[in-house]
Amino acid sequence: MSITWILVANASAAYLYANYGPKKGLQKVKEFRHDASREKRVGLVSDRPGSNKSNGNGRGAYIPATDPKQHEAHNFACRLARELEQGRTTNSYQRLILVVSAPFIGLINSSLGSHVHNLVSDTFEKDYTRASEKNLTRHLESCIYL
Repeated sequence: MSITWILVANASAAYLYANYGPKKGLQKVKEFRHDASREKRVGLVSDRPGSNKSNGNGRGAYIPATDPKQHEAHNFACRLARELEQGRTTNSYQRLILVVSAPFIGLINSSLGSHVHNLVSDTFEKDYTRASEKNLTRHLESCIYL
């Protein structure tokens, strides 16, 4: 029997579902929250940007190389990738479907290892994190027999 995991995610929430075969439906395996991704940029940094002296009379403001919100989203993507890798090494699933919001899918794809990438059968660039299980099932009918 082939077990399929379905990751439904955006930058602040993720749900991991499993399908254990035809007519078994979806079962929620795990739920992830990343509230830092919902914070305002100001709330993610500890203090004001520093300044530097420039040639002439003015001063320049230091701009961080990485956007704090982007950094938090990357941290969350890495956390999800570790969870998927752990599931792969314990043989918890044989097939993976990604249902991830468009801006976040790139971070997920870049965080996944090659072995997990090989298990991805379908990818949907949609944010269904607020969808009910019934609606999610309807959207996944094309790639999995639920």
